Order: sequence, then structure tokens, then C-alpha cells
Amino acid sequence: MTLQSFENLVPGVMIDAVEAALGIPMGGLAAPLPSYINRVYEFEAIDGTRLIAKFYRPGRWALPALREEHQFVTQCAAQEIPVVSPLLLRNGSTLDVTSDGIYFAVYPKRSGREIEINDDEAWRRIGSLIARIHNVGDDMDAPHRLMHHPLESTGEEIGWLLDGGYISPMCRKPFAQIAEKIMDEIIPLFDDAEYIRIHGDCHRANILERPGEGLMLIDFDDMMIGPPIQDLWLLLPEHAPQSQQEIDWLLEGYTMLRDFDRRSLRLIEPLRAMRMIYFLAWIARQSSDYNFQQHFENWGSDAFWRRETADLELQYAIIRESLN
Repeated sequence: MTLQSFENLVPGVMIDAVEAALGIPMGGLAAPLPSYINRVYEFEAIDGTRLIAKFYRPGRWALPALREEHQFVTQCAAQEIPVVSPLLLRNGSTLDVTSDGIYFAVYPKRSGREIEINDDEAWRRIGSLIARIHNVGDDMDAPHRLMHHPLESTGEEIGWLLDGGYISPMCRKPFAQIAEKIMDEIIPLFDDAEYIRIHGDCHRANILERPGEGLMLIDFDDMMIGPPIQDLWLLLPEHAPQSQQEIDWLLEGYTMLRDFDRRSLRLIEPLRAMRMIYFLAWIARQSSDYNFQQHFENWGSDAFWRRETADLELQYAIIRESLN
């Protein structure tokens, strides 16, 4: 299984793989869907059934980690939580593999529109949905998924950027200094945090409104072990101090179904800093990909790293202010 074989993955190969995995004849439809990391395509069976197949990028998740993602989603579906669960394939699993060793899964197509959060009731609905998912997430562990703690995730990402030579020489020292200051500030805040299985990337584009059916949460690809607040703060319109009303509405819905430790609200701005660093490391890992520069034209330049370092310095100031 190599990245080269993934980049050479063509629709005909994917159609053949899905057909063999399901044991049903497929038509010729192969429509790519937006996804930079994985290959995600819509296919159509001969009987007209529309399907979504996700071919996982090699090297990102090991097989046990993929199984833990599918297990979580399947458990949510079993509790009648509105998620899109992977189909059971002919091999008795929700995962199969191409002849080149690329793992893939097949899902039923579910349509919907990105949620519009226009009033307090919408915030409460979202809070209740996330609480239901967290109740399932609290049932068991997922030892092969990312532990979203500064020492286990952010520290590794900072090291990856510094040791890999991705940061321009002019900005290397300032970046290292602000990263160290952020880590020193936030690590103690996570010492007593609750950690459970969570969605991990719960922003607005991953919550769909299905007319007549309600909300549906999609794309568990970044599922992790983390503090529950991680699945709430990404939805906020502003930094935590400017989003107190939205936080209160979210928690009104959440606490109808699950207890919430309000002390963990202090983690919002630290988690934002962690996501900023995560995104930089995420970009760095793709920097050797074919057509990478088309997506990230300014990557690696002094101007890029000056801007990113300045953003981290500003976020550090916001963290300090939010904790006082």
C-alpha cells in the first residue's frame, strides 16, 4: 500500500472494488465528492441505488483505528442517532481492500443541507444531538485513535514541524518560542479533563438538516479520544468570551441528556490553539503530494510562517485573557 497507488486510483478500479465488495452489479456513474485527504465518490448500482464509497488515504489511519471509527458510528446508529453508518460488506466487515492494499468503505447516500443556526432552538437541538453521541462515546475506549491532549497530539505536531524543516529559517525560532509558551500555558488545564470518544471535527458543515427528518451528523473520519467540549466549540461564531449566549444555548440542549462539567469551558481557546497547530502539521504532511501547490500556493514561505506565528501569538494572548 503506497501513496503512489492511491494517487493512481482511477474510477474504473473503484467501481470494480465496490461491485466485488457488495456483490451487486454497478453502473458507470463515478462522481467525485469534495475530499482532500481521502477519495470519496458517488456510485450507482444497476438498480438505481446511490452509494458513497470512501477510499482511505494510505498512512493516515491503521486498520484497527479505522475499525474503531466504524464501531463508534455503528453503535450510534444502533441507538437511533442520525448518522450515516457504513454498509456491511460480503466479507462480513464494513471495510474491504483493493488489490493495491487501499482500504475502503461503502455508505448509503444520504442527502441534506448544511444546518443554518438562526435561533436559540437550533443551538439546543445541536447540543442534544451531540450529547446523545457522547453518551455512546462514553461506553468504551478506542486505544488506536488520537488522544487529543497537548502532550500527545500538539507536542508531536510541533516536533514534526520543527524537526522536518518545514518552517522557514527566519521564522523557526519565533515559532518555537510561541509554541512553547502556548504549551506551558495549556498543559495543566487538561490534567483533570474528561476524555471520551468524540466526533472530533464537529463543525457546521458536518451537521446536515434533512427536511422532515431533523439533524444528521456526518464524517467521523477525525474521531478521537478527547474532552467533550471539543465537539461544541467548533460551532461557535466567535471566540469563547464573545459566544457566551451560544454556549449557554448549546449546553441547555446538551444537559437535557448528559451532564457537562462547565469547568471545561476554559479549554475552548486552548483547543483553538491546538487546532491551529494541528492544521499546520496536517498541511506539512501533504506537502509532497501531487498538485499540493495548487491548494496551498504560499506554503513554506517567510510570509506564510510570519503570518501563522503572528496568529499563534494573538491566540496566546486570547488564552491568557480568557483565563484571567
